[in-house]
Amino acid sequence: MSIFADIRDQFIYLPIVSTTSKCEGGTYIVTGSNTGLGLECAKHLVQLSAKTVILGVRSLSKGDAAKARIEAETGRKGVVEVWHLDLSSYATVVEFAEKIKKLDRLDAIVENASVGLTERIPAEGLESSLTVNVVSTFLLAVLVLPKLEESAKKFGIETNLAVIGSAVYSYGKGVLEKIDGDILDGLDASSMANRYPVTKLLQLYAFRQLASLRPVSETGVTIDYVNPGLCKTELNRNSPWGQWLFVEIMKLLIGRTAEAGSRTLLHGATAGKESHGKFFSACKIKESGFLPWVTDDAGSEMQRRVWDSLVKKLNAIQPGCI
Repeated sequence: MSIFADIRDQFIYLPIVSTTSKCEGGTYIVTGSNTGLGLECAKHLVQLSAKTVILGVRSLSKGDAAKARIEAETGRKGVVEVWHLDLSSYATVVEFAEKIKKLDRLDAIVENASVGLTERIPAEGLESSLTVNVVSTFLLAVLVLPKLEESAKKFGIETNLAVIGSAVYSYGKGVLEKIDGDILDGLDASSMANRYPVTKLLQLYAFRQLASLRPVSETGVTIDYVNPGLCKTELNRNSPWGQWLFVEIMKLLIGRTAEAGSRTLLHGATAGKESHGKFFSACKIKESGFLPWVTDDAGSEMQRRVWDSLVKKLNAIQPGCI
């Protein structure tokens, strides 16, 4: 997608694609849902008559506040649950996934939680952005896929795994190619410049590989990648002052509200099987979302390298998870 197309899309009215008939009686998980896009997505799911909506949050007190807000604004109680999830801790991710196994059903998980850091902060032996946005995100994905498959077969429903990415992955172009050997280890030792876009590029490669390995025809699970666009959220709160100011000005000029942006998350959580392995933006499948350098021969080779590096990490954390 070109920068001009991205800006144009910011002004498109985003519909609420999902319906009550689709969500009624379902169980949904939204990570990073105590604020911003995640909170608004969870609220939509409650409004659309979901039976259970689980907020996966790092701070239980903030999660409880989000729950109270959703209940007050929707008038529905007994729907929202608050579960602890800290993506900077692999043990917490595994514990969260173990709780998911005990659910009667799971209709969708929206993996929304991410961090945008410019300072190097270690977590689980890697820089935090790599741990949170990439390793833990896909650790949770592979651990929850069996439950999504089971629910699809048991209830005869279509289930979804939505990875919330970003079109800014394009700004990571050329970074990975400079790394010899293991991609994640190499990035951990490299400059933090453009780290957030690079993590979104890693997500994109990993998402494409996972979707190709787990076809919806075999699993009943639709795996999609959602670009919510530029939204008025707190994601850039840790940016250097100059970058923070630039993003804040852009948000004022073209930014979507968190509620509008959350409609893209809701779309990803309820999209049909034709959406498997696709790039979503502005509540539509965007075939142009995968730039040519992602899908050509060099991109395919990089996708393999990223996946191999990620699989090595995941199997070290939870042997045999892939």
